[in-house]
Amino acid sequence: MKPTRSTTLAAIAFVTVVLAASACGPSGPTKSKNSPGTPGGAYSVALTEPDHLLPGRTTSSYSLQVLQGLFDPPASLDPEDGSVKPLAATSWSSADNIVWTVKFRPGTTFHNGERVTAASFADAWNAAAYGPNGWDANYYFAQIKGYDALNPSEEGAKPAARTLSGLKVLDDTTLQVTLKAPFGQFPMLLSFPAFAPLPKAATANPDAVDVAPIGNGPYQLDGAWERNQRIRLKKFSGYRGSRKPMADRVDFKIYTSRETAFTELQAGNVDVLTTVPAANSPQAKRLFGERFSIRPSGTMDYLGLPVKDPRFADPRLRKAISMAIDRKGITQAIYNGVYKPATSLVGDMIPGHRPDACGRTCAYDPVAAKQLLEAAGGFDGSLELYFSNADTTYEQWMTSVANQLKENLGIQDVKFRKMAPADLSSLLNDGKNKGPFRQNWVIDYPSIQNYLDGLYYPGNRSGWSNKEFDALVAKGNALQGTEAISAYQQAEDIALREMPYIPLWNWQDQSAWSDRIENVVIDPYAAGLHLDRVTVND
Repeated sequence: MKPTRSTTLAAIAFVTVVLAASACGPSGPTKSKNSPGTPGGAYSVALTEPDHLLPGRTTSSYSLQVLQGLFDPPASLDPEDGSVKPLAATSWSSADNIVWTVKFRPGTTFHNGERVTAASFADAWNAAAYGPNGWDANYYFAQIKGYDALNPSEEGAKPAARTLSGLKVLDDTTLQVTLKAPFGQFPMLLSFPAFAPLPKAATANPDAVDVAPIGNGPYQLDGAWERNQRIRLKKFSGYRGSRKPMADRVDFKIYTSRETAFTELQAGNVDVLTTVPAANSPQAKRLFGERFSIRPSGTMDYLGLPVKDPRFADPRLRKAISMAIDRKGITQAIYNGVYKPATSLVGDMIPGHRPDACGRTCAYDPVAAKQLLEAAGGFDGSLELYFSNADTTYEQWMTSVANQLKENLGIQDVKFRKMAPADLSSLLNDGKNKGPFRQNWVIDYPSIQNYLDGLYYPGNRSGWSNKEFDALVAKGNALQGTEAISAYQQAEDIALREMPYIPLWNWQDQSAWSDRIENVVIDPYAAGLHLDRVTVND
């Protein structure tokens, strides 16, 4: 396949067809019964408390759902097939997959009236990429030339620059982006919210704008972010983008658990719950009928292991833990059989997914697990398991895992470390955990590469690195089609052989909504509900 890329919509679809074509069909979006709908009205969405509302500062799915309404990044993913489409950008082109020219929609403004220009994007990307800022989405910019100068690998070293040398503002609507190496999936990367623009106020005082975001999307913040209670959005009258909002207002109601949110949905106190607890699946199906859906998801749960801790350094021990976990039993008991045991590092809706890539290592085999543990020299000390309190099922399945490790591996001293999602995220990012941790990956775009780079980036939460793995990912990045997929699969094999992250199960997203709303589109490829499309009946 030739590397040249056209800027027409047809050619943009061609860029991504090799990655997204097999993700259509049953893996497409959840849709409600659609009608033309009448603009206006307000509806509410159940949500877990976000950690940040500044795009580059977060990778949390809770935050991304809100940001989906507040910001337009350069691109979006089609909920039907995952193909990439222009959003804040009008086109992108490259002759070599290294130097990209991105053209942006003229005449758009931020919610405060400031003009959105190519510099607004460059400033946002530079802020996220600058290592000392400590923004969570930092590594999403690692493909851009100059990233290493902003993120020196030597401990204690200061960055040699404050801005990415690969960004050049050509004019108000044109940004030239030079990558470190060929990356054919760059347009897909542009759909991630971290690539949204920021106004000058955000780069001058990010802490203030983090809690009072100023975006360029179809909705703007309506009042203060009421911590652990609600976030209100209202239609932005000055919006000139392509996502014309239907409802006047969206009210995010924040709940500490999905069970509580489901109870509130039944009572009519909230209109949309995008993540119905799996245990409530039969009840939700009975109560909501056509307003309840189960769809394949690119989200997967993992158990991460701190490999720099000598107790977890031996891959045989990590494999022993994997083989001691009864995935099928846990998903049946806790998730009502809705979630599916993982046999790969990537979701089964992703092109290039292999149904049994993990082999015996992801199969329940207590005898072999005990033998591997003994061969690795056993395990000494207390085993601490880290997880968040965002969902009661997290503690339920961690309890099952703890019991199975006790019974199958003889590890008797197991302790729980349960905390708020934001606190857990901060602890893991700082590498302060002393044991395995629950982590899930929510896809940013439908590609194996997104899982591999997303989980195993340099300085990842597990602390694992492998030069052969890195080389194969880089090889895949420079290729297209089946050749790229083959290289990514070889990299996946190395990660599965080393097992710093133990794949557990693939989510099947369950959603339900009230009869007050229609035109509900819940995306399997991006951050949940398409806020702009929902119409209100009353």
